[in-house]
Amino acid sequence: MLDRRAALVLMGATALSGGTAFAKDKVDEALKAAIAGPQRGAAHIARDPHRHPYDSLTFWGLKPRQTVIEISPGSGYWTEILAPYAKATGGAYIAGVADLSNPTLSEGGSKARAAFEAKYADKAVFGDVAYANFGPKSAPLGPPGSADLVITARNVHNWLRGGMLDKVMADFFAVLKPGGLLGVEEHRSDPLPQADDAPTGYMSTAFVVAAVEKAGFRLAAKSEINANPKDDKDHPFGVWTLPPVRQSAPSGQPADPDFDHAPFDSVGESDRMTLRFVKPK
Repeated sequence: MLDRRAALVLMGATALSGGTAFAKDKVDEALKAAIAGPQRGAAHIARDPHRHPYDSLTFWGLKPRQTVIEISPGSGYWTEILAPYAKATGGAYIAGVADLSNPTLSEGGSKARAAFEAKYADKAVFGDVAYANFGPKSAPLGPPGSADLVITARNVHNWLRGGMLDKVMADFFAVLKPGGLLGVEEHRSDPLPQADDAPTGYMSTAFVVAAVEKAGFRLAAKSEINANPKDDKDHPFGVWTLPPVRQSAPSGQPADPDFDHAPFDSVGESDRMTLRFVKPK
């Protein structure tokens, strides 16, 4: 009998349609090279044992020559991999970042986007990184049916709290081709219930699946790639108590120099759900 992890891997290998095997058996050498490349920062590489970049990206369905949109890429953990990979394989990488068309966009948001664009401007390394405005009132992420894969990592709780969850899921559905994929990584509250508006950053798998399927997607597979059984989800400042944020005081207050990080650092990064959805053909 298969153990739970083996069963989930097998489930992840199931085809999205037609009953044939989902391509997992061939090593993607271009992706391996992008992950091992010198363009990656040391702080991002240090997170690899917690984020499992090769396994996560192949599970989500990343392949050569795809048009990939990453939503809210932050400091660029995935950008450092996906942009060179797209350059090497004839694909396209698009970052969904702060909406410059929004007149209420903060100065901080504008500066963060400018800094991100400057960081990934070297075409010799990252290729032609493209940008899409993303926010609560942003226009479509691209022409309808133009993307193969949309990826979002640790963002769903923010959209729930910001009242834009339905809007962004509809945007993802619209920009993907029929048969296109949505990869989701999110802090997992299970087996604890999800609190209203997810103030701790943790969400229940059932809630996330329902929110995505409401937009028209179908759940294709779940994976335990990013599971962390040491995370009991009970931290003084929610998930942000854990690495890499390591919050030590209530939001808006100075860091507490006497806060004992050791028990939370020993947990590592959060327990996360890793999901793959498909836009039905």
